Amino acid sequence: MTKVYLIGQITVTNPAGYALYQAQVPKTIEDFGGRYLVRGGHATQVEGRSQGERNVVLEFPDRIMAEAWYASDAYQAIIQHRQNNSTGDLVMVDGYSPN
Repeated sequence: MTKVYLIGQITVTNPAGYALYQAQVPKTIEDFGGRYLVRGGHATQVEGRSQGERNVVLEFPDRIMAEAWYASDAYQAIIQHRQNNSTGDLVMVDGYSPN
């Protein structure tokens, strides 16, 4: 099975409101076999234009788990804390498999 990555470029517009999301989201990710590969951290834009100030990369075992996490009751219960307190883009990408 091919791993799936959720890549986000986010700009936090209300840190206090976003903190509610930030505190609750890790458990929802772990419950679906996901893990953080990148969560914030220093970034250097080497080409093009960033779509956000904060970069996040999640790894899931497969697309089924990634989509189940995003649609889950647990994640949907907190998603408004991200959407109402930040702007940005998310994309779900299949990992590379040479075979």
